Amino acid sequence: MRQNGGVKLGLLVCDHVRPEFEHISGDYPDMFRRLFAGHPEVEIVVYDVIGGDMPADPGECDAWITTGSRHSVNDDEPWIWQLEQFVRDVAIEEVPFVGVCFGHQLIAKALGGTVTKSERGWGVGAKEVEVKGDLGLGSSYSVLTSYQDQIEELPPGAEILGWNEHCPVSLLGVGENMIGIQGHPEFDSAYSEALMESRRGGMIPEKTVDVGLASLKGSTDGDLLVDWILRRFSSDAHPSA
Repeated sequence: MRQNGGVKLGLLVCDHVRPEFEHISGDYPDMFRRLFAGHPEVEIVVYDVIGGDMPADPGECDAWITTGSRHSVNDDEPWIWQLEQFVRDVAIEEVPFVGVCFGHQLIAKALGGTVTKSERGWGVGAKEVEVKGDLGLGSSYSVLTSYQDQIEELPPGAEILGWNEHCPVSLLGVGENMIGIQGHPEFDSAYSEALMESRRGGMIPEKTVDVGLASLKGSTDGDLLVDWILRRFSSDAHPSA
């Protein structure tokens, strides 16, 4: 990825916003377009992979990024198998790839790690992630979250770049071209709140929702993460991990 030229970024859509929530922030492609709005050099090309629109080749785009998903990477779904194979192909071709939430976990599973439903329960709201070394992210960042699965075992060659008590593998690096983020830099607080409230007391315990809602009062670092991703994958970047 080159910041001084155009970047064709393939957005791998692994789910769609529920119709009753679309008025809040739009569908996931809308959220990612806003996330990258400060970088006019980035052209987002949408692939509706959950609907069967799978890229034919890792070289179709300069880089790839996934959405999250209500599905688990362990679900027995043909599109998930196909996307796993695509992740392996991307790793071989060394094309830049960013896995967001579901995609973060898919990197681990596709490359030989394991993902399980965490005994620590749901992670919702804003979470502070401590960062390893001098990655250019400062000592920590804050990101909105919505997950229950977590990476249990790293794939070969992977490194933990960020963590917190609730999620020990919050930021993942595999080689020079793959990054996994257990969080949603594309979310805004209104959408995060709507998701939590819709799952209150059923899927997610009420106390967990209350703590998550209280965390939305602070600011998060989606823009910081986007800037860092683009720097890390630029031709003149020399990442420390």
